[in-house]
This record gives sequence, structure tokens and C-alpha cells, in this order.
Amino acid sequence: MQKKLTRSTTESMLCGVCGGLAEYFDFDPTLVRVAYAFLTVFAAGFPGILLYIIMAIVMPKNQ
Repeated sequence: MQKKLTRSTTESMLCGVCGGLAEYFDFDPTLVRVAYAFLTVFAAGFPGILLYIIMAIVMPKNQ
């Protein structure tokens, strides 16, 4: 069975993007959220908020 990258409906805080990434890569959703927030705040070259909005629009919702 092929895995698909989708937004999570069960592990969603805002739009389910980080929860979907965690489900796809078999990580803990909390760790993905913390790592994403850390990269967004502390990395000058990482456009985290813009990337999150784009992924929320592009990624399909988990049915």
C-alpha cells in the first residue's frame, strides 16, 4: 500500500499539516510541531509561516 501525504484530521491543531507530516513519517506529532516551531522562530532562512500556509492549501485533507 502506498502512503500519501495528507493533512491530518485526528492530529490537527490548526490545519493538520504537522500532524499529517508526523503520520507520513511515523513520528510523534508533538515532536514535529516543536521542531517546526523551532525552525520557524530561530532559522532566518526558513520561511515557516509562509510554507505552512502553502502546505495547508496544497495538501489534501485525509478522508
